[in-house]
Amino acid sequence: MKAARFDYVRPGDVAEALAALTKADSAKLVAGGQSLGPMLNLRLARPSLLIDVSRLQALQQIEDTGGAWRIGAGVTHARLEDMHLPGGEMLREVAAGIAYRSIRNRGTIGGSLAHADPAADWPLALAALGASINIRGPQPRSVPVESFILGAFTTVLQANELIVSIDVPKLTRAGRHGYYKFCRKTGEFAEASAAAVFDPQSGAARIFLGALRGTLQPLPSLAHQVASGGATAASAEAVAAAVAQLARDLDPVERRMASAAVTRALMQVFAP
Repeated sequence: MKAARFDYVRPGDVAEALAALTKADSAKLVAGGQSLGPMLNLRLARPSLLIDVSRLQALQQIEDTGGAWRIGAGVTHARLEDMHLPGGEMLREVAAGIAYRSIRNRGTIGGSLAHADPAADWPLALAALGASINIRGPQPRSVPVESFILGAFTTVLQANELIVSIDVPKLTRAGRHGYYKFCRKTGEFAEASAAAVFDPQSGAARIFLGALRGTLQPLPSLAHQVASGGATAASAEAVAAAVAQLARDLDPVERRMASAAVTRALMQVFAP
């Protein structure tokens, strides 16, 4: 199948992109196009205007702001995979596990967040890291990643707004992280996934469950227990109890996959 007819524009800067968004009846931004392209071809998306932001330099920057890395929305997965960002090692590990290299060469971190697939890697990992999304529109604003996604393929982003960058707090040398996902085969979306971040110096203690629900599922009680009690508090029984309390409507197979994903992520946290 081919995409429905649409107009195409390549703005010169973010201001032009926002102006095009405001004027169009129904517009879509495209950078890597790894999610939008198939949706266009299947006619699941039928925008009247396609706004190509793939070459905007303002979206390609990676900046060290001191306590965080500010990553442009147009930065590709492959670029993060290939870079060494002190305090941002989890970014590299997560990027390397996304689909295949050909996808990582084109797909962007901002595009993944805006698409809001429940099984995607970046929303889960960035929420665990305590990252915030910087949005440009009539009123610039910053939104925590964990609050950005409202449901499957639904976010707080308005039709006249775009993501310009993501602020990712750095982990200190004492910080530890874990990320694990179950896939039927390498490169596919996760059936269940979990991310855990602990940093005693900054006080960060977060565990998030992904893939099984339209929104990210935090496990704050378990995170607090693990931060206080260490590896002994991350037992299989404690994890299973936390998952069961969080998502009571999961079937037994889903519950076991979710518990296993959290357990594997915590094993990485406490690995020597």
